[in-house]
Amino acid sequence: MEKLKQSIILFDLDGTLTDSAEGVIRSAQHMQEKMGISKWADDDLKFIVGPPLMKTFTEDFQMNREDAQRALEFFRERYATVGLFENKVYDGIPEMLESLRKKGKRLAVATSKKEETAVRILKHFGIDGFFEVIGGDNREIGRDTKAKVIEYVLETMKANKGDAVMVGDRKFDVEGAHLIGIPCIAIEYGYGGREEFEACGADYIGATPQSVVDMF
Repeated sequence: MEKLKQSIILFDLDGTLTDSAEGVIRSAQHMQEKMGISKWADDDLKFIVGPPLMKTFTEDFQMNREDAQRALEFFRERYATVGLFENKVYDGIPEMLESLRKKGKRLAVATSKKEETAVRILKHFGIDGFFEVIGGDNREIGRDTKAKVIEYVLETMKANKGDAVMVGDRKFDVEGAHLIGIPCIAIEYGYGGREEFEACGADYIGATPQSVVDMF
């Protein structure tokens, strides 16, 4: 494969930089208890990790907007205090980020997670310094989709779209990147899989953090 030339690399957070499944699932179960609905098993809630929560609550849980907003508040009640640290950085991530920086790449985060929470997580694990911009969900100002987050990050970096690429682990990363007009590298060590990536048209697929470095 010919080496990629983009100098700006945007990373998803959950399932791409960190394995956050435990905290997300526990917080979803907390939400279910608070909403008075039966609590699902861990395995049945794995799908919730990664996608925008409002989309998950309205579509997968079939809630109306009002109930979905309540569910989001209950989820964040636990996640903001406990769940965000039930989390770990994937093996090889700091080395990947360091190697890309040495290649002269500009790095940023574009996540569907609430922005202030993303900043807290990255600081907690000591990897926030790798990124010029940490962009996330801010629905108070209408930044509530993956595409809008990506667009915000690129605008903040004063980046040319032709010089940027997204890295993520779910179809939502690929679809968000394509809506903005940039390619996406899908990684297999997170929560998605090759079948999902091929179905949504991922531009490149990598198996490990090192495989991302090797693409550049």
